[in-house]
Amino acid sequence: MASFIIRGGVLAMTVRINTMSIFERYLTVWVFLCIIIGVALGQLIPAPFQWLGGLEIAHVNLPVGVLIWVMIIPMLLRIDFTVLHEVRKHWRGMGVTLFVNWAVKPFSMAFLGWLFIRHVFADYLPQDQLDSYIAGLILLAAAPCTAMVFVWSRLVNGEPLFTLSQVALNDAIMVFAFAPLVALLLGVASIAVPWDTLLVSVVLYIVLPVLLSQVWRKLLLRRGAAALSQMLAVLNPLSITALLLTLVLLFAFQGEAIIAQPLIIAMLAVPILIQVLFNSGLAYWLNRRLGVAHCVAAPSALIGASNFFELAVATAISLFGFQSGAALATVVGVLIEVPVMLLVVKIANASRGWYNKTSELVNLPANKS
Repeated sequence: MASFIIRGGVLAMTVRINTMSIFERYLTVWVFLCIIIGVALGQLIPAPFQWLGGLEIAHVNLPVGVLIWVMIIPMLLRIDFTVLHEVRKHWRGMGVTLFVNWAVKPFSMAFLGWLFIRHVFADYLPQDQLDSYIAGLILLAAAPCTAMVFVWSRLVNGEPLFTLSQVALNDAIMVFAFAPLVALLLGVASIAVPWDTLLVSVVLYIVLPVLLSQVWRKLLLRRGAAALSQMLAVLNPLSITALLLTLVLLFAFQGEAIIAQPLIIAMLAVPILIQVLFNSGLAYWLNRRLGVAHCVAAPSALIGASNFFELAVATAISLFGFQSGAALATVVGVLIEVPVMLLVVKIANASRGWYNKTSELVNLPANKS
């Protein structure tokens, strides 16, 4: 896991562990365990889960809200918005990533959802959930990841300042663009948009966590960079636990659908897999065409293909409920996140020689785009 700290007014990246933690590396295994545990508990003792599902205010489930905050706050604590001035040093790579993240990925996922859910797999899926599945896929692709991309960047020897400034810029854009983008794509897909719930979700799961995490970050840094690192070390296990509990809770409500049609998860995974490979490949190719250094192009491709699944899960539950196809679709994104992104990492590393040989870099290594 990578952490970012301030030393003498200069941003530095320290890597406590050069590879992923056990949880991160085997995330798919933990998600499968959550599926089994959640489905089993939901069938054996449904009453407690029904009670938890009913704890809502303004269509926002309170237990999920707390768990999502515990997940998101540690991620946002790592983000330093003061590095946004680094954008101009890597403007080509930044431009490619922004283009793929905000102008290509959400729309390509909406198209893939329409293609596979409404046509290719339509006869094998519950007809009353088709629109909900598409909505979940749209939510999954509507915002880029803010946490695991640091791990992916490290694994491809990415430029740390590019990765951090790109994530900070994406988070700033997400505050303003997430709701309109989701509303637009849901509207195009002829899915009703509950604007009030959508805006509440944006404020609750984006705006407030960003503001609170930045205030907390500044207070911690007043005591020194070590205080921030120590707090992140404490919060990280809590964040992991919150994610697993959220998944167990969600699968407890999805048990009947999964038992009835276990292949639903595989069918939902197809468009997610295709969009990750397509968008990462597009970003990688565009960076090469623009002469961007590999240490920027590789993390650009990974960020371009990434999904902020924690936000997607929370918003899907708020908009459509625990038992919706939308909630299930977002969780499938969690399920395949690590193996698919590790595949992209492997491709980026394996193609480094080809990339550097065939790409005419327009900047010196000291001033990478």
